Amino acid sequence: MPEEKVRQFGSQVPMKRPGQPVDLSPINVMPASEEASYVSGATVAATGGKPMI
Repeated sequence: MPEEKVRQFGSQVPMKRPGQPVDLSPINVMPASEEASYVSGATVAATGGKPMI
């Protein structure tokens, strides 16, 4: 990826930065936790605030 594109990566979303592993890991861990005992399925959009259309 060109250096300029790397610098701008993530700037197009409302949070103005790319997502980091620490931002996404809770979404992946929660379904395996006791807190999810009543969750039968869900879709979680990790989009940095950008609406999914």
